[in-house]
Amino acid sequence: MAIPDFQSIMRPLLELASDEEVHSIHAAVDQLAETFSLTKEERTQLLPSGQQPTFYNRVGWARTYLKKAGLLEDPRRGHFKITQRGQQVVEQTPAKLDMDFLRRFPEFVEFHQAGQEAGEDKREQREDLEDLTPEEVLENAYQHIRDDLADDLLSFVLASGAGFFEKLVVELLVEMGYGGSRRDAARAVGKSGDGGIDGIIDEDRLGLDVIYIQAKKWSPDNPVGRPDIQKFVGALQGRRARKGIFITTSRFTTGARDYARQIETKVVLIDGERLADLMIDHNVGVSPLTTYDVKRIDSDYFGVTVEDA
Repeated sequence: MAIPDFQSIMRPLLELASDEEVHSIHAAVDQLAETFSLTKEERTQLLPSGQQPTFYNRVGWARTYLKKAGLLEDPRRGHFKITQRGQQVVEQTPAKLDMDFLRRFPEFVEFHQAGQEAGEDKREQREDLEDLTPEEVLENAYQHIRDDLADDLLSFVLASGAGFFEKLVVELLVEMGYGGSRRDAARAVGKSGDGGIDGIIDEDRLGLDVIYIQAKKWSPDNPVGRPDIQKFVGALQGRRARKGIFITTSRFTTGARDYARQIETKVVLIDGERLADLMIDHNVGVSPLTTYDVKRIDSDYFGVTVEDA
């Protein structure tokens, strides 16, 4: 048979996980290939980019959408497990498990429609898509993939240990151009009881100025408030420091952001969302999968203007 689309994979994938065990994505791909009776050629057929097997990619997206609907969860990297909601869906045995079915879950609607009204009908969505240029469709698809990657990336960071998070902060700042070498980058990260300072990093390779770091791996349910920023600023003033970076996997309250804007000391606040974006931009914890070049006519080559062409 032909390679199934990702929506056709959703039900078998959820049923596979209904044993409540933790499954690896690689093992699941093999089991589902057997379920769909795929040939060796179909199992190894690659995407047009040549970077990943088509079936593996579709299983991955089926898992992503089921996870966004709260039917699956990721207990650790590269693995998944069914949730209580997922078990309830399996027991209901819906006639069809696809994108339309998943839209009954508000978490999925928020993820997939990205700001569109949950009640907007599919015809209007198609018309909106038809109004876009091919470049705009490509941009929207890219942003969709990036947003999903950022969400998964932050989940992995939150599941990491404190020592790993400290290493990640240093790695990111070095990739952004601070601190010179990794060996010399952070001189105090991880040392507690240092007056509210978690690390010190050179602003440039010559060490003409330094930046003080506060790094907090907190849950998104535990936001960083104004008192936390005041404590950090107090520690900076105690060292006569002028610049600081407060990095957290959580978020900042409005009071914290307002305070940081009002003070003379320059304090940059990086929350979990921005942290994930910076990691993606600087290839920390991620690696490029493929690249698509969008090209246009070189009018200089033909000696005409685009309008003339």
